[in-house]
Amino acid sequence: MGNDNEINEFMPLREVVFLTLRKSILKGELQPGERLMEIQLANKLGVSRTPIREAIRMLEHEGLVVMKPRRGAQVAKITVQELDDVLEVRKSLEMLAIHKACERMTEEDMQAMRRAAEKFERLVNQKGNDVTALAEADVEFHDTIYSGTRNRRLIQILGNLREQMYRFRIEYLKDHEIRKTLVEEHREIMCAVEQRDIDNAVRLIGDHIDRQQNVIKTSIESMED
Repeated sequence: MGNDNEINEFMPLREVVFLTLRKSILKGELQPGERLMEIQLANKLGVSRTPIREAIRMLEHEGLVVMKPRRGAQVAKITVQELDDVLEVRKSLEMLAIHKACERMTEEDMQAMRRAAEKFERLVNQKGNDVTALAEADVEFHDTIYSGTRNRRLIQILGNLREQMYRFRIEYLKDHEIRKTLVEEHREIMCAVEQRDIDNAVRLIGDHIDRQQNVIKTSIESMED
């Protein structure tokens, strides 16, 4: 478990531990089903058990860790049911968000969306790109649309859901061909929003999420075989 560039000396210890464990789960260093032993992790990271316990609670909130009776915390398995549950909610909320964004986004918002799309494309075209950096750039693109809704409650709910989506997003972005497809999909979505074409934008975001669901479901099912 190495250092992460997100981590700095001013962060609370629980945040440092949380980010370290989160990165290890997302990168597969901590495998689905693996138990998280507080004493062992505390010794490995050179901290007390308290920040480990707090970090595990934060990871449970993100859906990356589950608590099992008599077994304690373990890394959550990626299941088709969990995928369907999360994406069913995400699709409905994103369709609402893009509808409102088409109506409410300012030129400044549009510029932020273009910059985010360009950043994602730039990362896709880089050799040896980091899948976690790509995932963050993908999140950033969608966040510009959420922000453009001007609906604080919707932004908050989608923000909470984003964390539960993170591992699925990582799984999706492992495929190099998918990354190129995403660049095109982002362009189409952006164009529809810029034209304030609500019907087309809503359709495109729905198709965008459906494709993710189908690809990730196939990946999960292959892991279960």
